[in-house]
Amino acid sequence: MATIKKGDTVVVITGRKQAKGGDRGKTGTVLAVNKETNRVLVEGINLITKHTKVGQTDRGTKTGGIEVVEASIHISNVALVDPSTKKPTRIGARLETKTVNGVKKTVRVRIAKRSGKDI
Repeated sequence: MATIKKGDTVVVITGRKQAKGGDRGKTGTVLAVNKETNRVLVEGINLITKHTKVGQTDRGTKTGGIEVVEASIHISNVALVDPSTKKPTRIGARLETKTVNGVKKTVRVRIAKRSGKDI
């Protein structure tokens, strides 16, 4: 089960150091999660240069060329950022019962293991 979801703030915990041109220690928000391959797309992390074929739109403007886009990174190489300490943390779950319109529901709430706060 993927514990990291779209919109979460994560930090890269493995890879090359930033001093050597890597991404370890950088933080960003998750743009997409691919559950089949266990990979996440993080804003500003693992930037690659992509060459796209030059084309033309209906209005006559040129498209394509060299673009810098984010590539996916394996989900095990990132950790969720604790909302209170701003450090990497593991994720736990707590079951709560909520009453909505007189009906009791059991809701699963994600919590940070480091501080115990809700995510």
